[in-house]
Amino acid sequence: MSQVKEPWELALMRQSGRRLAEVAQILREAVRPGVSTVELDVLAESEIRKRSAVPSFKGYRVGANTFHHTICASPNEQVVHGIPNERELRDGDIISLDMGLVFGGYHSDCAFTLAVGTVSEAVARLLEVTEQSLWRGIAAAAPGKRIGDIGHAVQSHVEPHKFGIVRDYVGHGIGRALHEAPSVPNYGKVGKGALLKEGMCIAIEPMINLGGEKTRVLADGWTVVTKDGRPSAHFEHTVAITDGGPVVLTAPPREGESVAPAGSAA
Repeated sequence: MSQVKEPWELALMRQSGRRLAEVAQILREAVRPGVSTVELDVLAESEIRKRSAVPSFKGYRVGANTFHHTICASPNEQVVHGIPNERELRDGDIISLDMGLVFGGYHSDCAFTLAVGTVSEAVARLLEVTEQSLWRGIAAAAPGKRIGDIGHAVQSHVEPHKFGIVRDYVGHGIGRALHEAPSVPNYGKVGKGALLKEGMCIAIEPMINLGGEKTRVLADGWTVVTKDGRPSAHFEHTVAITDGGPVVLTAPPREGESVAPAGSAA
């Protein structure tokens, strides 16, 4: 599958990303103590479909496993791929929400981790550093650079804080498929890896642990948790590589900006 998008494809990617950014903002505002992750899941699907889009994750298959929800909801020690359920969020939790949609045949993908109420200073710092590392990685995503430049930017920001960088799960290319080439690790060496070209779209997504880097998968076949049981944070944006530098397609919408009238349906 082609890694480089034509201008008309990038236009659809922009529209897809803007819709997802709106939905992500609505979910951010809905996170609070007492809300369950399945309630957030229902809200996400409703808002995606209002924007003439469909969820990317619902029905996604890996081998014999099918994901049946719109978002991945991963609290506390869960790294990624958490399954929404009836458990209510409590003060002191953190929650990572990962979501994607398809609009006009093109995917967008984003994630963020929020504190629910008051968290410890160490956990708050984990969230701050992980989000900062995402933006460091994005800044390195320019034509002529390489995938290793992105990974190095993330790694060099995180490692001084003694946090664990998850290596089992990485970012990816994105477009007509949710996961395309190339893989985008959150570690690497400057000047190494696939060449970044104008028109490529990638999802950069640091997954950073308060403890060690090791993970394991629960019996449900989806939920990834830290092996040491310590908290994990996850931030992600879909990024287009352009001659003017990286463009964040899933950036939060500006105040008053909307891409679809309320009540529009798929």
